[in-house]
Amino acid sequence: MATVHQSAAEERGDLPRTPRRWPLLAQPVPVVGYMCVIIGLHVALIGVLAGRTQLHAAEVLTFGALLACGVVCIEASRRLSIPAGVARDLLSAWWLPVALLLPPLYALLMPIPLQALLQFRVRRTLLYRRVFVTSALALAGVAASLVFHRTVPHPLLGAADWVIDEVPGIPAAIAGAVLFAVVNATLVAVAAHSAAPETRWRDVLWTRESLLLDVVELCVGVIVTICCSVSLGLLLLALPPVVLLQRSLMHQQLQAAARTDAKTGLLNASAWQREADTELSRAVRAAEPLALLLIDIDHFKRVNDTHGHLVGDQVLIGVAGTLTNQLRDYDVTGRFGGEEFVVLLPGADTVEACRVAERLRTRVRRLAVAAEDGTVTVTISVGVALFRTHGQDLIELLASADLALYRAKESGRDRVCLPAVRPGPPFRA
Repeated sequence: MATVHQSAAEERGDLPRTPRRWPLLAQPVPVVGYMCVIIGLHVALIGVLAGRTQLHAAEVLTFGALLACGVVCIEASRRLSIPAGVARDLLSAWWLPVALLLPPLYALLMPIPLQALLQFRVRRTLLYRRVFVTSALALAGVAASLVFHRTVPHPLLGAADWVIDEVPGIPAAIAGAVLFAVVNATLVAVAAHSAAPETRWRDVLWTRESLLLDVVELCVGVIVTICCSVSLGLLLLALPPVVLLQRSLMHQQLQAAARTDAKTGLLNASAWQREADTELSRAVRAAEPLALLLIDIDHFKRVNDTHGHLVGDQVLIGVAGTLTNQLRDYDVTGRFGGEEFVVLLPGADTVEACRVAERLRTRVRRLAVAAEDGTVTVTISVGVALFRTHGQDLIELLASADLALYRAKESGRDRVCLPAVRPGPPFRA
């Protein structure tokens, strides 16, 4: 399900210059307060429901069986050596049945051991983020549990009572699953948007791909719920297909991760070059204009030296998000490494390319990244090069854009420049 975006510095284990012991304090105050409320509500509900929930052997056994299945799935993903940026899994197939079949207390407890196992066995991230995600999943599970149990008071009494008979058990299970996904995604999205207000809500809630994956997860979760309600032994039949489906999902993410810069989510240099070559060939065939922007964050080293690499990573993420939000879906955007970004603009002439570059420069100036001693703002310098005018292939375009970027830097930074006009051949009578 949805998770808070993680920077590559966390995944690599780089040590920033800012104190890493309390990284939560580097977040904006509203984000810290919101996370504390969600985590506090999770803890409080555990305390309240622990004293009101009677333990029954069948429920404890069901909880243990589903927890064991989740552990197996986590261990299967651990063996794939999942890198940064690959965060989707099918664990909802196991904690969704807990939410639907068992009392709400179990929904509060289920994410705790599984998220702890993910933290220490698969992929480490900032601890406060892992705790927040755990609480968001737990609260989503409680919401689903309350809705489902209002329609089906005793789902473990037998599948016939809510799957086959007159009680609308299947629609209630689907409604609970949808509520689980919506609550979880909303809780995480509010935190993500508060930390990066310039991000569009549709990007932090659902994309087309993430929505499709959530639907698949919820369908699998409902199927496992039905199997578990009929007989715990059916989990032995459900586990292998879920593990194989998860491994297939992870494999697709690994392929996508090979093309993506883990820190910013943009195309990496090699993937961008392949995409750019394709667009360049299309522009040649269609005789259409095309422009290239080479973008560099001004004084980025100063940001790292002053505020630490963790804040520097957030600046990179913020700039990348600004570029993505301001560009068209078919513009080819990538990170060239360090603090350099590159953008290919199909169909853009000189006027359009400079207009887009100026808009990006203006938007980045408005970007504010939270730091311990306030906020950090940055500017960018942009070099613009036009296909056919400044280069006949991708290498020449990049070289011309690099010269234009150098002009922008030399002229004082925070500006857009074209390559210098080359003097023509001397006139001969």
